[in-house]
Amino acid sequence: MHTMWKGTISFGLVNIPVKMHAATENKDIQLRQLHKKCKTPIKYEKVCPNCEEDVSNEDIVKAYEYSKNKFVILDDDELKALKKEQEDKAVEIIDFVQLEDIDPIYFEKSYYLSPNEGGSKAYALLREALTDSGKIGIAKMMIRSKEQLAVIRVYEKAIVVETIHYPDEVRAVSDVPNIPEQAEIGKKELDTAKLLIEQLTTEFEPEKYKDNYRIAVMDLIEAKKNNEEVEVGGETKTKPDNVLNLMDALQESLNRAKKENPKQPKKRTTTAKKKKATS
Repeated sequence: MHTMWKGTISFGLVNIPVKMHAATENKDIQLRQLHKKCKTPIKYEKVCPNCEEDVSNEDIVKAYEYSKNKFVILDDDELKALKKEQEDKAVEIIDFVQLEDIDPIYFEKSYYLSPNEGGSKAYALLREALTDSGKIGIAKMMIRSKEQLAVIRVYEKAIVVETIHYPDEVRAVSDVPNIPEQAEIGKKELDTAKLLIEQLTTEFEPEKYKDNYRIAVMDLIEAKKNNEEVEVGGETKTKPDNVLNLMDALQESLNRAKKENPKQPKKRTTTAKKKKATS
């Protein structure tokens, strides 16, 4: 597994040399754009619209646009110095909190941590301490030129870093249009909605969820590679009924859920059996 960062995690005076590895991977299918006429990949060039000439990497500088068409130029050496200053710092766990205290909207990306040379015992110590306490650590670290707020937690046998958004990166709910403040919901509607949720409730088994679109595209690509006849389409999901009444829609959904996901009734011990068992 590729090491993308090396550093030190510290809590108190305990320092743990670690390596960081990406815990997830993007499996999106990347499609190239070709010239329809000759099937050559399209080339994208950097052109200055003002000078109307091609621009090389050596002629490009970084800048921040603080207002329309007004920029502050940032020198590469200045940015590198700031980055180096932050990277040289150990990743210090600032606080310990409960995982459920953090809303999922804050979570961004996951990374595995493995102990670097000489760090196995301290790594195991932190892992066991986090597990036994039921807590997670809050830390700051530098990843790809950005100071990240992060969660340090245990996943199976590994310590995981979960980068999380800063509060000012999460947009305010008040900015979302058309959210109803209150609505008059009938008791029967609410009870039926709860029954529907209960009927569809199950254990979380991540293995059963698949990216059906990606699988279909890969099947199509393999078929075309092998010059097989391709027929795209086939089964289409039936469109939902145009049920205007909310209660009718809930009841019909519940009826369908009961047919598709019949729940096994819980076995109850009868009074007669109980008496027999105690006699």
